[in-house]
Amino acid sequence: MMKRILRQTSILAGVSALLVAPLFAASDAAAPAPAAVETANAGPNDADLMNDEKTPDDVLTYGMGPRAQRFSTLNQINTDTVAKLVPAFSASLGGEKQRGQESQPLVYDGTIYVTGSYSRLFAFDAKTGEEKWQYDARLPDAIVPCCDVVNRGAAIYGDKIIFGTLDARLVALNRHTGKVIWNKPIADYKAGYSFTAAPMIVHGKVIVGNSGGEFGVVGEVQARDVNTGELVWSRPTIEGNMGMLNGKENGITGKTNATWAGDQYKTGGGATWLGGTYDPDTNLIYMGTGNPAPWNSHLRPGDNLYTASTLALDPDTGVIKWHYQTTPHDGWDFDGVNELIPFDAMRNGKMMKLGAKADRNGYFFILDRTNGKFLQATPFVSKTTWATGFNKAGRPIYVDANRPGPPTTEKGSTVFAAPAFLGAKNWMPMSYSQQTGMFYVPSNEWGMDIWNEPIAYKKGAAYLGAGFTIKPLYEDHIGVLRAIDPATGKIAWEYKNKAPLWGGVLSTAGNLVFTGTPEGYLKAFDAKSGKELWKFNTGSGVVGSPITWEADGEQYVAVMSGWGGAVPLWGGEVAKAVQHINQGGSLWVFKLPK
Repeated sequence: MMKRILRQTSILAGVSALLVAPLFAASDAAAPAPAAVETANAGPNDADLMNDEKTPDDVLTYGMGPRAQRFSTLNQINTDTVAKLVPAFSASLGGEKQRGQESQPLVYDGTIYVTGSYSRLFAFDAKTGEEKWQYDARLPDAIVPCCDVVNRGAAIYGDKIIFGTLDARLVALNRHTGKVIWNKPIADYKAGYSFTAAPMIVHGKVIVGNSGGEFGVVGEVQARDVNTGELVWSRPTIEGNMGMLNGKENGITGKTNATWAGDQYKTGGGATWLGGTYDPDTNLIYMGTGNPAPWNSHLRPGDNLYTASTLALDPDTGVIKWHYQTTPHDGWDFDGVNELIPFDAMRNGKMMKLGAKADRNGYFFILDRTNGKFLQATPFVSKTTWATGFNKAGRPIYVDANRPGPPTTEKGSTVFAAPAFLGAKNWMPMSYSQQTGMFYVPSNEWGMDIWNEPIAYKKGAAYLGAGFTIKPLYEDHIGVLRAIDPATGKIAWEYKNKAPLWGGVLSTAGNLVFTGTPEGYLKAFDAKSGKELWKFNTGSGVVGSPITWEADGEQYVAVMSGWGGAVPLWGGEVAKAVQHINQGGSLWVFKLPK
């Protein structure tokens, strides 16, 4: 299916042709207008957001808390009662824009807020599912999103609900009416930038990243005033680019040409397309950075900092406090954008502030989150051909023969590499259970034929210099949900799924783990044993992140349904295996019957 696809007229051009036409049709259902002054029910503040983990009657943040552990203390729905779980309601996102619903809902003051594909935001009554309002971003022509028209969620603060759009804008709406309060560009979409992540709010500032690493952009983290949208600070993720603070230069990232040759740092990639986590204990933002550009590693010698890394940033200045690079000199598009989840645990007889990351490169990392010190890396998929492990310094032990060769007249030598570039774990967030002490990681077992090709940078065009074909490693499964003990990196249990897993995970004090499948199911598992206890088919693939909350003494579980994302667009032979799955766009809410 995917032969000779990644020159400048690569698969990205095909994605553009597929997506641009419906993008033209987007419109502002709620036309921009000044918001009314709210005098009552001012809404969540900084303290509320930081306390989100401990308030089960709402969901105020992406990840159900600033640390994004995706764990709930609720236990009304548990291993004994989950079999009785039934739908409370389903709410449709409607229209023709039914693809790739990767959003995580927010719940506040009797309203569920959820973003939809094609840069839409909806407000539904949390008890009945009745739509309160809908906002459709007016998207310009010729947008070329890399990996589908997805949006992963919003942020809430005061009277505002805030989300990003595919044309790289950040929009604040009145949460009661859906009317625009402010609307700011964060980057130039004509250069290939876009925005798909859920914003994060820390200290009254909206923290966002950018998407577009396949177009030779420069990754960046921005902090904007939550009330005005004005830029407070910016921090590029590629060495040699200048940071800003309050309108003034705030130091170059890293050191120019330390790990990048010539002017390559000006188109170096490192997009921050998944957003980050925040740890109140260390007062640090942890932001993952994406692949270097181009993919062809022979064109950019060096470690290529700070791509494929986790950066720890000061939330008030954007200064990088520490970094750890999971794949130096990445040659497989292993990215590094996966979330770092803060957690505390005993290690060598000492309680430590740790961070865990399940990386696209197939390794599960444990770091000291106070300083970025490498502690442990263990494989969490069955096959990692590019490296045999990590040394004590935290550097990968490369298998040099598994790096795709340098291009000659047309292309270099082909290698079979595992994981595939879509990763052992892609964007889909894992969960940490405070009850079991384990991480629950959605993973995939696939590999790829990959080769390099000549490439030159052109603004707004695909900048890869590589070709690939993704292949399943096994006939009976691709997706695997794994329970991982962070103390050892060992896998406690696993659940195998025929299609890839592409949705987030939720764990609860009811000894449950929830996740969805492309076949349409939301499933619940015993958190200790991995036994499947309940499932419900939503009618389309589940690639969103489930949540849970309590209202009037009842516990609810919600998830978005709607197949799409990168797999059907980029998945090679894997895409053929899931081509029968219907698209959709619905919010499903469940509870126990009275």
